[in-house]
Amino acid sequence: MNLTQWQAEAIVAGHICLDVIPEIASKEAGMGALLIPGKLVEIGPAVISTGGAVSNTGLALHRLGVPTKLMGKVGNDGFGRAIIETLDRAGPGLSTGMIVAPGEHSSYTLVISPPQVDRIFLHCTGANDTFSAEDINAASVVGSRLFHFGYPPLMRNMFADGGQQLASLLSVVKSERLTISLDLAKPDPESAAGRADWRAILTRALPYVDIFLPSFEEILYMLRRDLYDRISREHGGTDELLPYANGELLSLLADELIAMGAAIVALKLGEHGLYVKTTSDANRLKSMGYCAPEAAQEANWLGREMLAPVFEVNVVGTTGAGDCTIAGFLAGLLKGLPLETTLRSAVAVGAHNVEQADAVSGVPTWDKVMQRMKTGWRSRKMNLSLEGWQYLSEQAIWMKS
Repeated sequence: MNLTQWQAEAIVAGHICLDVIPEIASKEAGMGALLIPGKLVEIGPAVISTGGAVSNTGLALHRLGVPTKLMGKVGNDGFGRAIIETLDRAGPGLSTGMIVAPGEHSSYTLVISPPQVDRIFLHCTGANDTFSAEDINAASVVGSRLFHFGYPPLMRNMFADGGQQLASLLSVVKSERLTISLDLAKPDPESAAGRADWRAILTRALPYVDIFLPSFEEILYMLRRDLYDRISREHGGTDELLPYANGELLSLLADELIAMGAAIVALKLGEHGLYVKTTSDANRLKSMGYCAPEAAQEANWLGREMLAPVFEVNVVGTTGAGDCTIAGFLAGLLKGLPLETTLRSAVAVGAHNVEQADAVSGVPTWDKVMQRMKTGWRSRKMNLSLEGWQYLSEQAIWMKS
């Protein structure tokens, strides 16, 4: 099938919600000055936008010029109508794959995102909880090359019963030879998702997943809960786990995920960048489906381990940063680029995102991303421990020797 025959090169499915993002000025007392019982805190106007993986990664791919189909689930309420209208304004036909469930409540999130502080989300999962394997069938994915699924921890059916629905859904998509990518979200530890056996769920799902793109905190929580809890206790919470992401730990986590079935593991490291490790099994790489690296690029993608630092930017907000980074990575993969370029384009798209308060308006066209990367755009200094790694200054990438 030629590229001109693809109905939509990428399908982005899974979690979607309506984001309400109030403008919050810097507070001298930091986060301690917010959300104090009985205190009135003055804030600015709110940005109303769609959020979640379907919206953030999907619209970012659309803005990058990738023909994209969105498949999320909403109710037929006011928030649901607002979500559909917002998608249609972003691009004609973007909402045609959406599922509207009569009588259900649409998901929404209050995003507390002060300058220079990571976000706090107050979230209602809504209709995402009833999204099931029956909502995706073979006919709905035929004509596409890539299927990205996002945020199963915020979708009850996807983690219930050991993730059987998630695995079933992915198996249907994989039967049509699409390349599958999967993103996570860290659940509330006190919720049903937080208590789920994520090691068992991932063991069941990852044989169908070609590119797995969780954050470091998410996968540490799911695979190394004892270490996650110990670091949290010793350092007064879970907000500062990234400094403990060293090269050795990242490699161990990636190896385990590849052993579970993933071909490519990309761990989002927030302000430190994006880490990637790929399978050393040539047959697994070839089995990735329509987006498998072509023969000329196969060696470039086989058995690699790299880390790209973020670019220097003026950070306005971090909402959707990880989702947009994923969009940059998937766009590079769809374009058949070398791993180094794909990795750098991922952090470049993420950098554009954080220059605006909302999730996707900062994302430009693909050509503008590439042009800015060629202008000597500096990478931010990284403070992670990467013993035994080599820095390639020409490409601004750390590589495992």
